[in-house]
Amino acid sequence: MQIRVINPNTTRGMTETIGNAAQAIASPGTLISATQPAHGPVSIESHFDEAISATGVLEEVAAGERDGVDAYIIACFGDPGLLAARELTRAPVIGIAEAAFHMATLISTRFSVVTTLGRTGIIAEHLLEQYGFGHHCRRVRAAEIPVLDLEDDGDAALARIIEEGRRARDEDGIGALVLGCGGMADLTDEISEAVGLPVVEGVTAAVKLTEALVGLGLGTSKHGDLAFPRPKPFIGRYAHFSDQGASGSDEAR
Repeated sequence: MQIRVINPNTTRGMTETIGNAAQAIASPGTLISATQPAHGPVSIESHFDEAISATGVLEEVAAGERDGVDAYIIACFGDPGLLAARELTRAPVIGIAEAAFHMATLISTRFSVVTTLGRTGIIAEHLLEQYGFGHHCRRVRAAEIPVLDLEDDGDAALARIIEEGRRARDEDGIGALVLGCGGMADLTDEISEAVGLPVVEGVTAAVKLTEALVGLGLGTSKHGDLAFPRPKPFIGRYAHFSDQGASGSDEAR
């Protein structure tokens, strides 16, 4: 089984961190290929960043289809381009926020999220409502650290995350903590030990959910709104997406 883990930003060190964490948790026989777009933001910290990065995610999925990839993980907590990516493939596509929320509800009735910046915390709150987990989440907390601090000033960033996690434990009445950034993929054990709660991290959660879907023979439905896009010409810089969709007969299968 080959799982393509897509880091939607363009920071190579973060892609390596995410890929290593994914491979470490993967089952024997699962191959992780970690990729990133050739163009886009170095970190994703706003709606604007997400919108730009979504095109890169779709390009990586299209490349994965040519490579025969079995499943995809979008390794940014905003899940940028998730539904559009699902339109391009029959393979499972999982976003790490969606995966983390699901996993947290299986081990606790209430959880809190610790993310990087306050503004991205608002995006996480939107996703919680969109995915139907708003009543499970007590609070989305921001450690107020830029995403790239996880790479450039890791010890200080970890300390801020642990501090916020302890506040969540003491103030929120929760049973589990969710980490709200793909760049935290290698910090789960340290944070769990320091905070004293189960900690759910989206990249590793997504790997296990993806393996389960592939093992069950379940892929993205091509009936309804996740059917392949209707083929059509694209102009200018997006001309390579022309006729990306499937024929009507293929959509019906």
